[in-house]
Amino acid sequence: MEKQYLIDELSREESWRIFRIMAEFVDSIEDLSRVQNGVTVFGSARVKPGDPYYQMAEKLGRLLVQNGFSVITGGGPGIMEAANKGAAEAGGRSVGMNIKLPFEQKPNPYANLQIDYKYFFIRKVMFVKYAVAYIIMPGGYGTMDEFFEALTLIQTKRVKSFPIIVMGREYWRGLLDWLKNTMLRANMILPFDIEMIQIIDEPEEVVKHIQKYVIV
Repeated sequence: MEKQYLIDELSREESWRIFRIMAEFVDSIEDLSRVQNGVTVFGSARVKPGDPYYQMAEKLGRLLVQNGFSVITGGGPGIMEAANKGAAEAGGRSVGMNIKLPFEQKPNPYANLQIDYKYFFIRKVMFVKYAVAYIIMPGGYGTMDEFFEALTLIQTKRVKSFPIIVMGREYWRGLLDWLKNTMLRANMILPFDIEMIQIIDEPEEVVKHIQKYVIV
């Protein structure tokens, strides 16, 4: 009887989780409906102020706002903080979509629209739904996860195509060479799948590239 009781309790808990998921979706949509022309910037939480990539992200955030875009990040420190800082100090919309984690991920103070998430998958849906472009800066597993999910969604036509820009040529060189020299040669992907990725290191050129596809 005790075992059956525990199973029933688990079932009730799972049912209530559905409502928590729905609530998180609803709150996110209401908050992000105010965001126009969002550009999502991904990158490591471990990059410190003063690092060249931090400075690059800060400049990028500022230029995006100055050219009519909003900036969306994962809301944490490092590159996310830098992009939010540049956007906020330029007087624009600076969105931080923070995920609750036991380490590293703490909200940065530069997001003037801060949203906290419990569920990774909801946060990932919102990144895609409200972005007109993705910018992939040096990062770890989380950055690569978002990078390849965007490529997969466009490849399978689950979302409309949008610019995917990789910044940090030297950092990503090994991965991009592997995609071309191993996956493409083995016919695991097509030339178009490689062409979805644009490699641009200069923030000014990144903005110009996005402007080719998005009218602000």
